[in-house]
Amino acid sequence: MKKWLGILSVLVLVIIAVTVGFSVGNRPAPQPTPIIATATPLSTNPDVDPGTSLGGRPAPNFKLTNQFGQRMSLAQFRGKVVVLAFTDSQCTTICPITTETLVEAVRMLGSAGSSVQLLGVDANPNATSVADVKAYSVDHGLLTSWDFLTGSPAQLAAVWKQYGIYVAVVHGAIDHTPAVYLINQRGQEEDIYDSQMAYASIGQQAHVLASAIARLLPHSPPLPNMSYQYIPGISPTSDITMPTTSHQSVNLGPGHAHLLVFFATWVRQTSDLAKNLEALNQYQVAARQNGWPSAVAIDDAPTEPSSDALRNYLAGLPTPLGYPIAIDTTGQVADGYNVQDQPWLELTAPSGKIVWTHDGWLSLTMLEAKVGQLVKAGRI
Repeated sequence: MKKWLGILSVLVLVIIAVTVGFSVGNRPAPQPTPIIATATPLSTNPDVDPGTSLGGRPAPNFKLTNQFGQRMSLAQFRGKVVVLAFTDSQCTTICPITTETLVEAVRMLGSAGSSVQLLGVDANPNATSVADVKAYSVDHGLLTSWDFLTGSPAQLAAVWKQYGIYVAVVHGAIDHTPAVYLINQRGQEEDIYDSQMAYASIGQQAHVLASAIARLLPHSPPLPNMSYQYIPGISPTSDITMPTTSHQSVNLGPGHAHLLVFFATWVRQTSDLAKNLEALNQYQVAARQNGWPSAVAIDDAPTEPSSDALRNYLAGLPTPLGYPIAIDTTGQVADGYNVQDQPWLELTAPSGKIVWTHDGWLSLTMLEAKVGQLVKAGRI
Protein backbone atom coordinates (compact mmCIF):
# COMPACT_ATOMS: atom_id res chain seq x y z
CA MET A 1 0.00 0.00 0.00
CA LYS A 2 1.17 3.50 -0.73
CA LYS A 3 1.36 5.76 2.28
CA TRP A 4 -0.96 8.40 0.83
CA LEU A 5 -1.88 10.16 4.04
CA GLY A 6 0.97 12.44 5.07
CA ILE A 7 1.46 13.40 8.71
CA LEU A 8 2.81 16.94 9.12
CA SER A 9 5.64 16.97 11.63
CA VAL A 10 8.98 18.67 12.15
CA LEU A 11 11.64 16.63 13.91
CA VAL A 12 14.57 18.65 15.23
CA LEU A 13 16.99 18.50 18.12
CA VAL A 14 15.76 21.73 19.75
CA ILE A 15 12.30 22.82 20.89
CA ILE A 16 10.31 24.39 18.05
CA ALA A 17 6.73 25.38 17.42
CA VAL A 18 4.71 23.29 15.01
CA THR A 19 1.35 24.12 13.51
CA VAL A 20 -0.85 21.17 12.60
CA GLY A 21 -3.92 21.40 10.34
CA PHE A 22 -5.33 19.60 7.33
CA SER A 23 -8.70 18.77 5.88
CA VAL A 24 -10.15 15.28 5.71
CA GLY A 25 -12.70 14.60 2.98
CA ASN A 26 -14.89 17.64 2.35
CA ARG A 27 -14.90 18.87 5.95
CA PRO A 28 -12.98 21.98 6.99
CA ALA A 29 -9.81 21.46 8.99
CA PRO A 30 -9.87 22.37 12.67
CA GLN A 31 -8.21 25.63 13.69
CA PRO A 32 -4.42 25.18 13.88
CA THR A 33 -3.17 24.66 17.41
CA PRO A 34 0.43 25.50 18.28
CA ILE A 35 2.23 22.56 19.86
CA ILE A 36 5.73 22.05 21.18
CA ALA A 37 7.82 19.27 19.64
CA THR A 38 11.09 17.89 20.91
CA ALA A 39 13.35 15.19 19.59
CA THR A 40 12.41 11.98 21.41
CA PRO A 41 12.72 8.28 20.53
CA LEU A 42 9.09 8.39 19.37
CA SER A 43 9.45 11.52 17.26
CA THR A 44 12.57 10.17 15.56
CA ASN A 45 11.27 6.65 14.93
CA PRO A 46 10.19 6.50 11.26
CA ASP A 47 8.27 3.24 11.76
CA VAL A 48 5.84 4.56 14.38
CA ASP A 49 3.24 7.27 13.83
CA PRO A 50 2.60 9.30 17.02
CA GLY A 51 -0.77 10.36 15.62
CA THR A 52 -2.23 13.68 14.53
CA SER A 53 -4.90 15.45 16.59
CA LEU A 54 -8.22 16.09 14.85
CA GLY A 55 -9.50 18.49 17.47
CA GLY A 56 -12.62 16.65 18.53
CA ARG A 57 -14.72 17.21 15.42
CA PRO A 58 -17.85 15.01 15.11
CA ALA A 59 -17.19 11.64 13.45
CA PRO A 60 -19.62 11.17 10.52
CA ASN A 61 -22.18 8.48 11.25
CA PHE A 62 -22.73 5.57 8.85
CA LYS A 63 -24.65 2.31 8.67
CA LEU A 64 -23.07 -0.84 7.26
CA THR A 65 -23.18 -4.64 7.77
CA ASN A 66 -20.74 -6.67 9.87
CA GLN A 67 -19.21 -10.12 9.30
CA PHE A 68 -22.28 -11.80 10.81
CA GLY A 69 -24.73 -10.01 8.51
CA GLN A 70 -25.88 -7.64 11.24
CA ARG A 71 -26.70 -4.04 10.41
CA MET A 72 -24.64 -1.64 12.53
CA SER A 73 -24.09 2.09 12.86
CA LEU A 74 -21.22 4.09 14.30
CA ALA A 75 -23.65 5.97 16.55
CA GLN A 76 -24.66 2.81 18.42
CA PHE A 77 -21.22 2.73 20.05
CA ARG A 78 -21.61 6.07 21.87
CA GLY A 79 -20.24 5.65 25.37
CA LYS A 80 -17.33 3.54 24.13
CA VAL A 81 -14.00 4.53 22.68
CA VAL A 82 -14.02 3.48 19.03
CA VAL A 83 -10.96 2.59 16.99
CA LEU A 84 -11.91 2.72 13.33
CA ALA A 85 -9.60 1.19 10.70
CA PHE A 86 -10.04 1.13 6.93
CA THR A 87 -9.01 -2.37 5.87
CA ASP A 88 -8.86 -4.22 2.57
CA SER A 89 -10.75 -7.49 3.09
CA GLN A 90 -8.20 -9.36 0.95
CA CYS A 91 -5.10 -7.41 1.94
CA THR A 92 -1.75 -9.20 2.22
CA THR A 93 0.42 -6.13 2.78
CA ILE A 94 -0.12 -3.47 5.46
CA CYS A 95 -3.65 -4.32 6.69
CA PRO A 96 -2.60 -7.40 8.71
CA ILE A 97 -0.02 -5.21 10.45
CA THR A 98 -2.75 -2.66 11.22
CA THR A 99 -5.26 -5.16 12.57
CA GLU A 100 -2.67 -6.87 14.75
CA THR A 101 -1.75 -3.43 16.10
CA LEU A 102 -5.38 -2.80 17.10
CA VAL A 103 -5.69 -6.15 18.86
CA GLU A 104 -2.40 -5.68 20.69
CA ALA A 105 -3.43 -2.18 21.82
CA VAL A 106 -6.62 -3.53 23.41
CA ARG A 107 -4.66 -6.40 24.97
CA MET A 108 -2.32 -3.88 26.62
CA LEU A 109 -5.31 -2.18 28.27
CA GLY A 110 -6.22 -5.33 30.17
CA SER A 111 -9.76 -5.33 31.59
CA ALA A 112 -10.21 -1.70 30.50
CA GLY A 113 -10.18 -2.99 26.90
CA SER A 114 -13.84 -3.93 27.33
CA SER A 115 -14.61 -0.21 27.00
CA VAL A 116 -13.11 -0.13 23.50
CA GLN A 117 -14.89 -1.03 20.26
CA LEU A 118 -12.75 -2.08 17.30
CA LEU A 119 -14.33 -1.37 13.92
CA GLY A 120 -13.07 -2.10 10.43
CA VAL A 121 -14.55 -0.70 7.23
CA ASP A 122 -13.85 -2.63 4.04
CA ALA A 123 -11.54 -0.74 1.69
CA ASN A 124 -11.66 -3.21 -1.20
CA PRO A 125 -14.22 -2.28 -3.89
CA ASN A 126 -13.84 -5.74 -5.49
CA ALA A 127 -14.44 -7.83 -2.35
CA THR A 128 -17.41 -6.38 -0.48
CA SER A 129 -19.50 -9.41 0.48
CA VAL A 130 -20.20 -10.45 4.06
CA ALA A 131 -18.26 -13.64 3.25
CA ASP A 132 -15.21 -11.52 2.36
CA VAL A 133 -15.09 -9.62 5.65
CA LYS A 134 -15.86 -12.81 7.59
CA ALA A 135 -13.00 -14.70 5.90
CA TYR A 136 -10.54 -11.94 6.78
CA SER A 137 -11.80 -11.89 10.37
CA VAL A 138 -11.49 -15.67 10.74
CA ASP A 139 -8.02 -15.96 9.23
CA HIS A 140 -6.68 -13.16 11.43
CA GLY A 141 -8.29 -14.45 14.62
CA LEU A 142 -10.64 -11.47 14.81
CA LEU A 143 -14.04 -13.06 14.31
CA THR A 144 -15.36 -12.04 17.74
CA SER A 145 -12.81 -9.32 18.51
CA TRP A 146 -14.15 -6.62 16.22
CA ASP A 147 -16.89 -5.74 13.76
CA PHE A 148 -15.68 -5.66 10.17
CA LEU A 149 -18.23 -3.66 8.21
CA THR A 150 -19.12 -3.78 4.55
CA GLY A 151 -21.90 -2.74 2.18
CA SER A 152 -22.55 -2.06 -1.45
CA PRO A 153 -19.77 -0.35 -3.40
CA ALA A 154 -21.80 2.87 -3.32
CA GLN A 155 -22.35 2.66 0.45
CA LEU A 156 -18.66 2.05 1.09
CA ALA A 157 -17.60 4.82 -1.28
CA ALA A 158 -19.79 7.25 0.68
CA VAL A 159 -18.04 6.32 3.95
CA TRP A 160 -14.60 6.55 2.32
CA LYS A 161 -15.47 10.06 1.14
CA GLN A 162 -16.73 11.08 4.59
CA TYR A 163 -13.44 10.06 6.16
CA GLY A 164 -11.11 11.18 3.37
CA ILE A 165 -10.04 7.64 2.46
CA TYR A 166 -8.43 7.18 -0.94
CA VAL A 167 -9.31 3.84 -2.54
CA ALA A 168 -8.31 2.79 -6.06
CA VAL A 169 -7.54 -0.30 -8.10
CA VAL A 170 -4.07 0.12 -9.61
CA HIS A 171 -2.97 -2.57 -12.08
CA GLY A 172 -5.33 -5.01 -10.41
CA ALA A 173 -4.07 -4.25 -6.88
CA ILE A 174 -5.97 -2.36 -4.21
CA ASP A 175 -4.42 0.89 -3.04
CA HIS A 176 -5.98 2.70 -0.09
CA THR A 177 -5.24 5.05 2.76
CA PRO A 178 -4.19 2.89 5.74
CA ALA A 179 -5.83 5.24 8.25
CA VAL A 180 -6.89 4.49 11.82
CA TYR A 181 -9.25 6.92 13.58
CA LEU A 182 -9.57 7.22 17.36
CA ILE A 183 -13.10 8.34 18.30
CA ASN A 184 -14.07 9.27 21.84
CA GLN A 185 -17.14 8.27 23.85
CA ARG A 186 -19.06 11.32 22.56
CA GLY A 187 -18.55 10.36 18.93
CA GLN A 188 -15.80 12.91 18.30
CA GLU A 189 -12.61 12.30 16.35
CA GLU A 190 -9.58 12.54 18.62
CA ASP A 191 -6.61 11.40 16.49
CA ILE A 192 -5.71 9.80 13.20
CA TYR A 193 -2.84 7.34 12.69
CA ASP A 194 -1.10 6.29 9.50
CA SER A 195 -0.07 2.62 9.55
CA GLN A 196 3.52 1.84 8.62
CA MET A 197 4.87 -1.16 6.70
CA ALA A 198 7.04 -2.26 9.64
CA TYR A 199 6.65 -5.71 11.20
CA ALA A 200 9.02 -5.17 14.13
CA SER A 201 7.23 -2.03 15.32
CA ILE A 202 3.74 -3.47 15.78
CA GLY A 203 4.13 -3.47 19.56
CA GLN A 204 5.38 0.13 19.62
CA GLN A 205 2.52 1.39 17.44
CA ALA A 206 0.07 -0.56 19.59
CA HIS A 207 1.47 1.10 22.71
CA VAL A 208 1.06 4.56 21.17
CA LEU A 209 -2.56 3.77 20.37
CA ALA A 210 -3.21 2.17 23.77
CA SER A 211 -1.76 5.23 25.49
CA ALA A 212 -4.14 7.51 23.58
CA ILE A 213 -7.09 5.28 24.42
CA ALA A 214 -6.12 5.12 28.09
CA ARG A 215 -6.27 8.92 28.33
CA LEU A 216 -9.93 8.75 27.31
CA LEU A 217 -10.89 6.06 29.81
CA PRO A 218 -11.79 6.59 33.47
CA HIS A 219 -8.81 6.32 35.82
CA SER A 220 -6.38 6.08 32.83
CA PRO A 221 -5.49 2.37 33.17
CA PRO A 222 -1.74 1.73 33.50
CA LEU A 223 0.13 0.25 30.56
CA PRO A 224 3.27 -1.89 30.37
CA ASN A 225 6.47 0.03 29.75
CA MET A 226 7.55 0.32 26.12
CA SER A 227 10.64 1.76 24.47
CA TYR A 228 10.03 3.79 21.32
CA GLN A 229 13.62 3.50 20.20
CA TYR A 230 13.83 2.64 16.51
CA ILE A 231 14.06 -1.13 15.92
CA PRO A 232 16.40 -1.75 12.97
CA GLY A 233 15.81 -4.61 10.58
CA ILE A 234 18.28 -7.47 10.23
CA SER A 235 19.63 -7.22 6.70
CA PRO A 236 21.03 -9.97 4.44
CA THR A 237 24.53 -8.67 5.18
CA SER A 238 24.18 -9.71 8.84
CA ASP A 239 24.64 -13.21 10.20
CA ILE A 240 21.57 -14.50 11.97
CA THR A 241 20.51 -17.85 13.39
CA MET A 242 16.74 -18.35 13.25
CA PRO A 243 14.62 -20.90 15.12
CA THR A 244 12.57 -23.36 13.07
CA THR A 245 9.50 -25.50 13.63
CA SER A 246 11.74 -28.59 13.91
CA HIS A 247 13.43 -27.12 17.03
CA GLN A 248 16.65 -26.77 15.08
CA SER A 249 17.96 -23.57 13.50
CA VAL A 250 18.86 -22.13 10.14
CA ASN A 251 21.58 -19.60 9.35
CA LEU A 252 21.02 -16.64 7.05
CA GLY A 253 23.41 -13.94 5.90
CA PRO A 254 26.84 -13.96 4.22
CA GLY A 255 28.07 -17.38 3.19
CA HIS A 256 24.56 -18.77 2.71
CA ALA A 257 22.69 -18.72 -0.61
CA HIS A 258 18.96 -19.34 -0.16
CA LEU A 259 15.59 -19.17 -1.81
CA LEU A 260 13.57 -17.41 0.90
CA VAL A 261 9.78 -17.55 0.99
CA PHE A 262 8.20 -15.14 3.47
CA PHE A 263 4.63 -16.04 4.39
CA ALA A 264 2.02 -16.22 7.15
CA THR A 265 -0.77 -18.74 7.63
CA TRP A 266 -3.47 -16.19 6.77
CA VAL A 267 -2.17 -16.15 3.17
CA ARG A 268 -4.48 -19.16 2.69
CA GLN A 269 -7.38 -16.67 2.38
CA THR A 270 -6.15 -15.34 -0.96
CA SER A 271 -4.13 -18.23 -2.40
CA ASP A 272 -3.62 -21.98 -2.16
CA LEU A 273 -0.98 -21.83 0.54
CA ALA A 274 -0.75 -25.59 1.06
CA LYS A 275 -0.25 -26.30 -2.63
CA ASN A 276 2.49 -23.70 -2.97
CA LEU A 277 4.36 -24.76 0.15
CA GLU A 278 4.24 -28.38 -0.95
CA ALA A 279 5.54 -27.42 -4.41
CA LEU A 280 8.71 -26.21 -2.72
CA ASN A 281 9.41 -29.86 -1.83
CA GLN A 282 9.95 -30.49 -5.53
CA TYR A 283 12.06 -27.36 -5.83
CA GLN A 284 14.22 -28.62 -2.97
CA VAL A 285 14.88 -31.88 -4.83
CA ALA A 286 15.86 -29.97 -7.97
CA ALA A 287 18.07 -27.64 -5.90
CA ARG A 288 20.06 -30.57 -4.52
CA GLN A 289 20.46 -32.08 -8.00
CA ASN A 290 21.56 -28.82 -9.64
CA GLY A 291 23.48 -27.13 -6.85
CA TRP A 292 20.90 -24.34 -6.52
CA PRO A 293 20.19 -22.36 -3.33
CA SER A 294 18.11 -24.39 -0.91
CA ALA A 295 14.62 -23.22 0.12
CA VAL A 296 13.79 -21.73 3.50
CA ALA A 297 10.27 -20.58 4.30
CA ILE A 298 10.02 -17.81 6.92
CA ASP A 299 6.87 -17.31 8.93
CA ASP A 300 6.16 -13.69 9.86
CA ALA A 301 5.14 -14.44 13.43
CA PRO A 302 4.20 -10.86 14.48
CA THR A 303 1.15 -10.96 12.20
CA GLU A 304 -0.01 -14.48 13.05
CA PRO A 305 -3.36 -14.61 14.86
CA SER A 306 -1.90 -16.73 17.67
CA SER A 307 1.31 -18.40 18.78
CA ASP A 308 -0.18 -21.75 17.78
CA ALA A 309 -1.28 -20.73 14.29
CA LEU A 310 1.80 -21.93 12.42
CA ARG A 311 2.13 -25.22 14.29
CA ASN A 312 -1.56 -26.03 13.85
CA TYR A 313 -1.49 -25.18 10.17
CA LEU A 314 1.57 -27.30 9.40
CA ALA A 315 0.12 -30.22 11.37
CA GLY A 316 -2.88 -30.20 9.04
CA LEU A 317 -0.87 -30.45 5.81
CA PRO A 318 -1.23 -33.81 4.07
CA THR A 319 2.44 -33.84 3.01
CA PRO A 320 5.37 -32.99 5.32
CA LEU A 321 7.56 -30.15 4.12
CA GLY A 322 11.13 -31.11 3.23
CA TYR A 323 12.79 -27.79 3.96
CA PRO A 324 13.15 -25.59 7.06
CA ILE A 325 10.30 -23.38 8.26
CA ALA A 326 12.05 -20.56 10.09
CA ILE A 327 10.19 -18.25 12.47
CA ASP A 328 10.75 -14.51 12.35
CA THR A 329 9.76 -13.93 15.97
CA THR A 330 10.35 -10.16 16.02
CA GLY A 331 9.67 -9.12 12.41
CA GLN A 332 13.19 -7.70 12.12
CA VAL A 333 14.15 -10.13 9.37
CA ALA A 334 11.10 -9.20 7.28
CA ASP A 335 11.93 -5.51 7.75
CA GLY A 336 15.63 -5.99 7.03
CA TYR A 337 14.90 -7.97 3.88
CA ASN A 338 12.36 -5.29 2.84
CA VAL A 339 9.38 -7.64 2.67
CA GLN A 340 6.42 -5.73 1.22
CA ASP A 341 3.80 -8.42 0.77
CA GLN A 342 2.83 -11.99 1.62
CA PRO A 343 4.04 -14.22 0.08
CA TRP A 344 7.36 -12.59 -0.83
CA LEU A 345 10.15 -14.50 -2.58
CA GLU A 346 13.85 -13.61 -2.49
CA LEU A 347 17.09 -15.17 -3.68
CA THR A 348 20.17 -14.33 -1.66
CA ALA A 349 23.75 -14.88 -2.76
CA PRO A 350 26.63 -16.06 -0.51
CA SER A 351 27.83 -12.44 -0.53
CA GLY A 352 24.77 -11.49 1.51
CA LYS A 353 23.20 -9.67 -1.42
CA ILE A 354 19.58 -10.03 -2.54
CA VAL A 355 19.79 -10.84 -6.26
CA TRP A 356 16.09 -11.32 -7.02
CA THR A 357 12.70 -10.62 -5.47
CA HIS A 358 9.19 -11.57 -6.49
CA ASP A 359 5.83 -10.50 -5.07
CA GLY A 360 3.50 -13.52 -4.93
CA TRP A 361 3.71 -17.18 -5.87
CA LEU A 362 5.34 -18.57 -9.01
CA SER A 363 4.62 -21.90 -10.61
CA LEU A 364 7.29 -24.54 -9.96
CA THR A 365 8.34 -24.43 -13.63
CA MET A 366 8.76 -20.66 -13.63
CA LEU A 367 10.55 -20.68 -10.28
CA GLU A 368 13.06 -23.33 -11.35
CA ALA A 369 13.64 -21.55 -14.64
CA LYS A 370 14.35 -18.26 -12.86
CA VAL A 371 16.76 -19.79 -10.35
CA GLY A 372 18.54 -21.75 -13.07
CA GLN A 373 18.90 -18.60 -15.14
CA LEU A 374 20.43 -16.64 -12.27
CA VAL A 375 22.81 -19.45 -11.37
CA LYS A 376 23.93 -19.79 -14.98
CA ALA A 377 24.50 -16.03 -15.18
CA GLY A 378 26.79 -16.24 -12.13
CA ARG A 379 24.51 -14.08 -9.99
CA ILE A 380 24.49 -16.68 -7.19
